[in-house]
Amino acid sequence: MPIVTNVMYLIMIAFYCTIKTRYMSTKYKFIDKQGIYFTTSTVVGWLDVFTRDVYKDILLDSLRFCQLNQGLSVHAWVLMTNHLHMICSFHAKQEPGMLLKNMKSFTAIKLIDAIINNPKESRRAYMLNLFEAEGKKSSSNQRFKFWQHENHPVLLDSDLLFNQKLNYLHWNPVTAGFVNEPWHWKYSSAIDYMTESKGLLDLVFLN
Repeated sequence: MPIVTNVMYLIMIAFYCTIKTRYMSTKYKFIDKQGIYFTTSTVVGWLDVFTRDVYKDILLDSLRFCQLNQGLSVHAWVLMTNHLHMICSFHAKQEPGMLLKNMKSFTAIKLIDAIINNPKESRRAYMLNLFEAEGKKSSSNQRFKFWQHENHPVLLDSDLLFNQKLNYLHWNPVTAGFVNEPWHWKYSSAIDYMTESKGLLDLVFLN
């Protein structure tokens, strides 16, 4: 009897590990190229880089380029001090993961260059030291690493999930204590959704 019990236990463990592995392998991947995703791009060490407009504008310019030329559709977004949330989809023949990878690679170079050459940047040495330390950990052997590797894509395959992420995204600055209302945060699509004004990025609204 104990032998049977042990065998059944091992089978159950093996089954659980298989299911967990499959779940983890698809949890943060672009499993449907035509899908709508909630993504998160985060600065290494959660460093508060996006406290200066000059850095924010570099990132937004890159997003605009991707919208016009790379098949990126932005449905909602918010840029916080150290991370970017988007609800987005992808068209043309672009691979979603590759598009975001290229965007992050380009903006990393532009942002680090801006930090180096910004005479008003009092945190330059601290930030560059952190980027360099993270770069040494990277398998790509780049000198500096600006962004964390993952984009944490979550497929929004229901209205409920879409609305949950939309509300979470827009209320992020309020939750963080930066503003009292979502539309008070300049770097967000809450302005487009909650007022009659237009925000900083062109949006593709979904029915």
